[in-house]
Amino acid sequence: MSLLDAIRLALTQIRVQKLKSFFTLLGVTIGVMFLIAVVSIVNGMSKYVEEDFAAKFLGVNTFTLRRYPNFQNGNVTEATWREWQRRPLITSEDAEAVRDALPSGAHWAIQDMRYATPASQYRSSGPQAMVGAVSAEYFLIKNLDVERGRVFTEQEEQIGAPVVVLGSETADTYFPNIDPLGKELRLEGLPFRVIGVLKKQGSTFGVSLDRQAIGPFHSDMRRVTHARMGIDGVLVQGSDVGNLQDSEEAAREVMRRRHHLRPSDPDNFMFETSDSALGFWQGIKQVLVIGGIVLPAIGLVVGAIVIMNIMLVAVADRTREIGIRKALGARRRDIMWQFLVESATLSLFGAILGIALGFGLSALIKSVTPLPSSVALWSIVVSVFLGAGVGIIAGIYPASRASRLDPILALRSD
Repeated sequence: MSLLDAIRLALTQIRVQKLKSFFTLLGVTIGVMFLIAVVSIVNGMSKYVEEDFAAKFLGVNTFTLRRYPNFQNGNVTEATWREWQRRPLITSEDAEAVRDALPSGAHWAIQDMRYATPASQYRSSGPQAMVGAVSAEYFLIKNLDVERGRVFTEQEEQIGAPVVVLGSETADTYFPNIDPLGKELRLEGLPFRVIGVLKKQGSTFGVSLDRQAIGPFHSDMRRVTHARMGIDGVLVQGSDVGNLQDSEEAAREVMRRRHHLRPSDPDNFMFETSDSALGFWQGIKQVLVIGGIVLPAIGLVVGAIVIMNIMLVAVADRTREIGIRKALGARRRDIMWQFLVESATLSLFGAILGIALGFGLSALIKSVTPLPSSVALWSIVVSVFLGAGVGIIAGIYPASRASRLDPILALRSD
């Protein structure tokens, strides 16, 4: 019997016994559906974290020179925390020394951040904003564009002009229904003139990226961020991966020299990249992917047991049919092949239905919850192979039992 004939016979049996076939493939359908849905959530979150989160918080092709990590991977011991606290501060002088050592093509910016409560003549209190004292290339590295007005220039940053660029939410909050350009915003009682409003960026993990106020580092903004106690970090962007690596080595050499470290001494500073900052997510992602495969596998095991039982019942119900086929010359392997293909086809139909429902569940989750969802191609391929594999494994024993039936005894059965 050819494979096509075996599939055609299997489809005939499924069409004739619709209700039994439906309940047979239900376990496989549910298992595959949840496999697709769970993996799609993990895949969507992965894209969100690695592309959206990393790009907005860390920048593209960048590293940040810091005293200690801003994004901590896992639990930090008390001893490690104490060691970090003993490290020397990162200063603006360090930042300028790093700038002078960078290779051609690299961009550089000081960044010092702190939460503060702005005020204006139109609103004296409101939600806190992330206040930044930065150098001029910060906007270029972070790929921040203005919706209205402009960003401050390098000359304004050097002379310490009291200007500020606002996030869209901060602008709307402290200048309701008013054009904020040219107006005064006060931070810690210090006045700043609004010269620009950034384009809306949205939020990441519930943190609004539009609730911010950014001013020149050499202005009074550094008093607002308490930069005299050290800066958050030095942001460096390479023109490409090779340039970024050269920049990191140049910065490391400068910082080790400035901190008077011997060759055997470890670094008492660190370079935070998207890979290092998101190391915690990679561990979580692996656990979620394994869980997303193992848990639906339980449904597939149940489905395999159901298929095996149904196929055993089918062998018992079709004993006379098997006897007739053997009497007409069907070989043992033909009988076994028929039932294996029928079992695999049944399971594969369940997998295809599960994939369709998984797509629907993934879309539903994306539309009614904040969880991002994106179906991964590999999960579809795995689901198809799982569906066929479950059917074949579940059908081996019933098919073997059918193939061993004695044709004379089979013909006598009712």
